[in-house]
Amino acid sequence: MKEFLANRVKTLTPSSTLAITAKAKEMKAQGIDVIGLGAGEPDFNTPQNIIDAAIDSMQKGYTKYTPSGGLPALKQAIIEKFKRDNQLEYQPNEIIVGVGAKHVLYTLFQVIINDGDEVIIPIPYWVSYTEQVKLAGGVPVFIETTSERNYKITPEQLKNAITDKTKAVIINSPSNPTGMIYTREELEEIAKVALEHNILIISDEIYEKLVYNGAEHYSIAQLSEEVKAKTIVINGVSKSHSMTGWRIGYAAGDADIIKAMTDLASHSTSNPTTASQYAAIEAYNGPQDSVEEMRKAFESRLEIIYPKLSAIPGFKVVKPQGAFYLLPDVSEAAAKTGFASVDDFASALLTEANVAVIPGSGFGAPSNIRISYATSLDLLEEAVSRIEKFVKDRWQQ
Repeated sequence: MKEFLANRVKTLTPSSTLAITAKAKEMKAQGIDVIGLGAGEPDFNTPQNIIDAAIDSMQKGYTKYTPSGGLPALKQAIIEKFKRDNQLEYQPNEIIVGVGAKHVLYTLFQVIINDGDEVIIPIPYWVSYTEQVKLAGGVPVFIETTSERNYKITPEQLKNAITDKTKAVIINSPSNPTGMIYTREELEEIAKVALEHNILIISDEIYEKLVYNGAEHYSIAQLSEEVKAKTIVINGVSKSHSMTGWRIGYAAGDADIIKAMTDLASHSTSNPTTASQYAAIEAYNGPQDSVEEMRKAFESRLEIIYPKLSAIPGFKVVKPQGAFYLLPDVSEAAAKTGFASVDDFASALLTEANVAVIPGSGFGAPSNIRISYATSLDLLEEAVSRIEKFVKDRWQQ
């Protein structure tokens, strides 16, 4: 039979996040009491004022095409957000609004990468970075990080990873899946190397608003005009305003790159969903109380769950500073409970303890599992209790 699949998709790895979530949902549909700690989205509904703004826009007849790069009013709201939150100045032609931050990243890689170009990605990484780079014909180049260094790269590591084929480095702060945040001083060192070697900095800041215990998010683009000119900032309303399903993300940066992204979007998505754009305008221009309420709820959960998880035999947990994930190293627990790999350990947690976690192998961290605390405290405590019982019952001395 004739082969119809393109070569570019044959090496794609399905999203481990979505795969385990789908399996958990399937078990729930069968009546099994599964607690899902896998999905990367807030468990709160979108704030009512944002929902109302979307409904109002539709009732007013704003249901047609918009400019490919986003509504001018939304671009202006994003510009004001950058001024307010990051002390950054952008012009409308330096902003593109897309169908979620994930698709904005996809579009970015498509317009900056030529075959064989290298993109430096710190490990652990968000699952889609590597696949998107490969789909654009690029080559992911990985930098291993350690728990001792809070899963952050050093300027020396970055320098050693750069070749004449390097196009960009990805910085994700706060990080998915580690929750770690780069300090201003650390960003300064990374930016210095990037400027010296004339590579782009892709700064994924989607978890910007979710920071805890006095930690601060700092955008690398804030360092100087020179650094800003080499940085593409990626952000959106999914995590900050609990709008994952609305699919609104954006990029800010060099006008030529943004124009190329906009041109490509005009041939792929046409435009982000119109009602979602009006919702996002309200998200940024309206009251921000709900953003802080959600942040406080996540912080409270972290403070309760972190020590409980750390107390489980064979679990080594670095306390995160942001996002809503914990990334324990469970390699000892897996070995002591009779599993050949952490992937097998995670699979058994789902089928035997009815707790869904994400194996770290999808993030380049095969010794770890990712646990999302974007769910109610009652469910989190029950889930940790089940995990602890599962480990202790199987523990082999």
